[in-house]
Amino acid sequence: MSTGKLRVLLGAAPGVGKTYAMLEEGKRLAEAGKDVVVAIVETHGRDATAAMLTGLEIVPRRSVVYRGVGLTEMDLGAVLARRPDIALVDELAHTNAPGGSHDKRWEDVQELLDAGITVISTVNIQHIESLNDVVEQITGISQQETIPDAVLRAADQVEVVDLAPQALRDRLAEGLVYPAARVDAALSNYFRLGNLTALRELALLWLADEVDSALQTYRREHGIEGKWEARERVVVALTGGPEGETLLRRGARIAARSSGGDLLAVHVVSDDGLRERHPGALAEQRALVEKLGGAYHEIVGSDIPGALVDFAKAVNATQLVIGVSRRSRLLAFLTGPGIGSTVIRASGDIDVHIVSHAAAGSRQLVLPRARGALSLRRRVYGFVLALIGGPLLSWLLWLFRSPDALASDVLAFQLLVVVVALVGGIWPALFAAVLSGLTLDYLFVAPIYTITIAQPVHLLALLLYVIGAALVSFVVDQAARRTRAAQRSAAESDVLATVAGGVIRGEDAVHALVQRAREAFGLSRVRLLADDGTVLSEETSPADEAVQEAQKAEPRTVEPVGERGTLELYGAELTASDRRVLSVIVTQLDAALEHRELSETAIQLKPLAETDRVRSALLAAVGHDLRRPLAAATAAVTSLRSPQVELSTPDRDALLETAKDSLANLDALVTNLLDVTRVQAGVLGVSLRRVDIDDLLPAALEELSAPPGSVELDVPEGTPAVMADPVLLQRVLVNLLANALRYSPHGHPPRLGVSVFGDELQVRVADSGTGVPDERKDLIFQPFQREGDTDNTTGIGLGLALSKGFVEGMGGTLTPEDTPGGGLTMVIALPVFARTAPGSLGREPTKGNR
Repeated sequence: MSTGKLRVLLGAAPGVGKTYAMLEEGKRLAEAGKDVVVAIVETHGRDATAAMLTGLEIVPRRSVVYRGVGLTEMDLGAVLARRPDIALVDELAHTNAPGGSHDKRWEDVQELLDAGITVISTVNIQHIESLNDVVEQITGISQQETIPDAVLRAADQVEVVDLAPQALRDRLAEGLVYPAARVDAALSNYFRLGNLTALRELALLWLADEVDSALQTYRREHGIEGKWEARERVVVALTGGPEGETLLRRGARIAARSSGGDLLAVHVVSDDGLRERHPGALAEQRALVEKLGGAYHEIVGSDIPGALVDFAKAVNATQLVIGVSRRSRLLAFLTGPGIGSTVIRASGDIDVHIVSHAAAGSRQLVLPRARGALSLRRRVYGFVLALIGGPLLSWLLWLFRSPDALASDVLAFQLLVVVVALVGGIWPALFAAVLSGLTLDYLFVAPIYTITIAQPVHLLALLLYVIGAALVSFVVDQAARRTRAAQRSAAESDVLATVAGGVIRGEDAVHALVQRAREAFGLSRVRLLADDGTVLSEETSPADEAVQEAQKAEPRTVEPVGERGTLELYGAELTASDRRVLSVIVTQLDAALEHRELSETAIQLKPLAETDRVRSALLAAVGHDLRRPLAAATAAVTSLRSPQVELSTPDRDALLETAKDSLANLDALVTNLLDVTRVQAGVLGVSLRRVDIDDLLPAALEELSAPPGSVELDVPEGTPAVMADPVLLQRVLVNLLANALRYSPHGHPPRLGVSVFGDELQVRVADSGTGVPDERKDLIFQPFQREGDTDNTTGIGLGLALSKGFVEGMGGTLTPEDTPGGGLTMVIALPVFARTAPGSLGREPTKGNR
């Protein structure tokens, strides 16, 4: 029996339309002749989703009573008995009620797949196990229902059902996702614009990673080793030299030519150190990589060209950018082709760009220092040089021999021994010394062509020569060993500086340390496990066959990370010097894990602290203003209801009026608070239409009970209408005029003027008070702010906050300016009504005092 296929619709948040899309696809497949049933679908009271069920066969649910509550679950047995071609199963991460065959719905789905039934299901990004903690950091909400990553990655098809964050908030505000009672809370918490944007990015990145993994798997299964240029991936080789900036900018331009191109910079640290080190330049170049949106990597390798090409192939690079050699032409002629030529030969189908720069050919003529002075290869070279150089030197000296040239012959052979010592160390040099001593005796010391020495002085000379050659070889060998140790220490310092720098620059410390550990030691895999076996971080080299086999083996090194976890290293065995570096990395990992724990605790406490701060501010601000009307209304009603107090009709009317006014004030305060909440949540209801300022001013002044002459009006004739909400605009005018009246000195009434600038009409409300300093102009629009924050008798500081929110909701702006001569001017800017009939605005101007 063939296994069914699993298709999963992945969403960034509830309400993006996953269930709707699933039902829509089910209908399409049913119309195409497929046998489709609805195994279980949760409509959550959404009419549009419920309507999509029409015409689809629904398998009845199984009823369950759990803790006295009746629940319904998918009837797995009924679906298996029905055996459709395709089953629609909503909410893959759902936890089943006790009593079923499985604890999780994804386990039910697996049984359906094993029965040969294809399943279309849905899941949100917050339910993926590996992303659960990340989503909690973003939203502050811990998800209890999760699905293992392996289940989702094993799906035959994963599709993202995408919806722009603002579009989702609009759907929520319209009541298409949650009931109206839950809208305000949802918009101000989980469904904040920043949360939705981050969750959407998380979903798209997860899918992109899954696509990349699927591509690698396909290439491995089909034996495809060549690169596939799905997108440009440019690797720039950095040596730390002055040409690095030029190479990085060239690489960034190459990557930018294709959408989604990647820029990767790599610096190879040889296992015996770099030929030249420029730590300051490398730090600057790494910062430039981050500015250009790329990623920086540092790897260790004895063969720099080979390590560079291996890295490029490992990351599936399409382009490799290196610089022209800084060696002079003479040095290049003497030492043969450089790294560039080797890279080109080994790069295969990766395009190599050799970029010219100002430092090309500027390196001084010096012999390159030997890398790996004591390596097997160097010793072999030393013996080869002794075997070839000895006979060649003997032939040259034989051509120009003379009876008095023995001293120069000895010096020539001693020079050969020194050169061999420089190349291969002490053993090849000792071999060359003995060989050259025998050659001197045989060819140049009488009697020639024999090993016999006629004069004792010649024997002494030969002995002194061999001893001198041995001492020189020993000194050269020790110098090479110390140079190697110094270079190794410098390489270790570079790696540790890179690790520390990555953490300091704000990278994910744990992941950065694990990644650098794998790169530094050239390992196939590094895993950081928590005490309970959970994988905290994992870094794996490219998935070729050798690496796959290495991953199946046991780790070669297991290092405890304090009391918080264990670090597993797969690949080559670490040397003693490697373990010294590893101990430093483990110490930093322990500190990074501790920092992560503290950060998570702080994040969990931050919403509580913010809630307490807002609650305290709200209580402090509204306490006095709510108490006054509430106390007045309570006192009036109490007096009216008291049987012990006899009230006359006028007194009763006065008390009723007091209660009415107090309750009206209380209603206004509560309304303002609710309006502020709606403004901040972005769900303010606005009804835009043609509005004439002249029509609103009398009502606004009447609402203020402003006496004649208290406000100067300047509304020119022919003032155009604006696009606005008349109710909201009137409330803005009332708030601004009330503030202007409050702060204008006696005898200097505030002024309201109207002017037109292009397609914009400006209403300016100016007072002649003390004004507002520039540094406080932004603060006056924050809720619960008053001038000085000391007066609790003039409202709770919501007027300007509401006014700004109302104006911006109508597509305008509200900005503060200084009044000439002193004071504050509030400027309302609104768009002019575009479809005004000619002559319709010709009315008498409103000008004078009110």
